[in-house]
Amino acid sequence: MDIVVSKVPVRSVIETAKNVLYTGHIGDGKIFVYDVENVVKVRTGEEGYDALQDVE
Repeated sequence: MDIVVSKVPVRSVIETAKNVLYTGHIGDGKIFVYDVENVVKVRTGEEGYDALQDVE
């Protein structure tokens, strides 16, 4: 699963994912956090924050 956030605090997403995914057994998974340099919406050419909005 990939999640890109721009408004929700990253720490909140991490804590929520940990709470939901935790079973206490091997295989619960790992969370990788890294910066996304840019995003481009192919259909419209929008970039950055605007490209993450799905308002039609």
